[in-house]
Amino acid sequence: MSTGPRNTWDSWARSVTPLGRASTLEPSPDPAATATRLAQAHLADQYVVYEAEGGVWYFAAGSAVSLTAHANAVTARAAGRTWTSRTDGRPVTAFAAALGALSATHEAAEGAPHFYGWAAFELAHLLHADAEAAGDRPLLHALVPAVEVTFTEAETVVRAVDEAWLRKVEDLLAEETAPQPTPDATTTEAAERVITAGTAAYGDAVARTIEDIRAGLLEKAVVSRKVPLPAAPAVDFAATYLAGRRSNTPARSYLLDLGGYRAAGFSPETVLEVAENGRVSTQPLAGTRAHGLDPAENDRRRAELLSDPKEIHEHAVSVRLAWEEMAAVCRPGTVVAEEFMTVRPRGSVQHLASRVTGRLRENAGPWDAFASLFPAITATGVSKRDALHALARHEDGPRGLYGGAVFRGSTAGALDAALVLRTLIGDGEETWLRAGAGVTAQSSPDREIEETCEKLRSVAPHLRFTMD
Repeated sequence: MSTGPRNTWDSWARSVTPLGRASTLEPSPDPAATATRLAQAHLADQYVVYEAEGGVWYFAAGSAVSLTAHANAVTARAAGRTWTSRTDGRPVTAFAAALGALSATHEAAEGAPHFYGWAAFELAHLLHADAEAAGDRPLLHALVPAVEVTFTEAETVVRAVDEAWLRKVEDLLAEETAPQPTPDATTTEAAERVITAGTAAYGDAVARTIEDIRAGLLEKAVVSRKVPLPAAPAVDFAATYLAGRRSNTPARSYLLDLGGYRAAGFSPETVLEVAENGRVSTQPLAGTRAHGLDPAENDRRRAELLSDPKEIHEHAVSVRLAWEEMAAVCRPGTVVAEEFMTVRPRGSVQHLASRVTGRLRENAGPWDAFASLFPAITATGVSKRDALHALARHEDGPRGLYGGAVFRGSTAGALDAALVLRTLIGDGEETWLRAGAGVTAQSSPDREIEETCEKLRSVAPHLRFTMD
């Protein structure tokens, strides 16, 4: 296994300053708003707000320590220095090796360091299909923060690299939230114009994919469409995140400016969750109906979802492949479906949901599981290889962050990766939304168009804009 020279990663790890200062404060009555306020304070070039399971929120910021993986090289930064090592086409392996060196250097003395990052969808091409289709942009990026704040119901814990960072964040947390101008909100009419943009071209892409499926080229593909947003007025990511979070019921949520991407998202499912004890799970969601304010109509659509042959087939094949991918990295006999085909509301839609769990093999770690399960089957198709080839033919350009993952982990072996769907994304001067639908032999273009509109309504009505 080629992981890059060990002394390269050891040298980088020794240059990383641990979070050696800590304080415990009163719990926040509104952790989403408090964490967002910290993000708006521009404490560093990069930040992440991450909502994890069980109502725990994290804020992390910094700029000095990072890892960035391209297809053929991983670059590490710390203390004003840069280290680079080749990956031999296996960036996930090299990425894991660098984090492993960080664990060996710091864990015994200061506890396991935490990291926050993202994986671009194009990593999938390198892992499962055509390596050349991965492109030359970064595929993985992680930040080791200079400060991390954990919000729970019981307390707020601040950890920082030094006293100056600790006091800076404590002072911000102690401030009363100052009244701010209310950002311009999206009108219903404007939101619907965004939601329905480009539907004709998308319908054509769905029709071509159905032809591929009926020709036996693949079983299912999750075909998506990109919805560009105008450059002016500029979207306010933080305000959009807060407005959207108030109206959504995500499995995870995140607000970030990290490694070149900006994002505000309300993820309906996780790609994987790995605990330090080796328990791993994945949560495939496939099969969709709208979810609104009328309980009776929601119940009707729920019943329709549970009895629709196309939706049931789409879900079943997704669970089948998720099971196979889990079995590839888990101990024999430990993979089980703890939940199968329940219905979960996620903002403006409701999905068929299952959960597959297992125990990692002794020689497998969280990044082995990540490489097996990424990208989520519910964002690609069946088989992954054939679906990726179909998406390259029928979608409008690379996805970037969409369909990838935003993650939080520790070098002790934990990894929590949210699937990037229902997300506002920014890259340079561009800002956009994207939504997809699972296409099978039973699909119709009109229904898949409708499904993407239903999903876009989880974000588009909550867009907020900066005030000039």
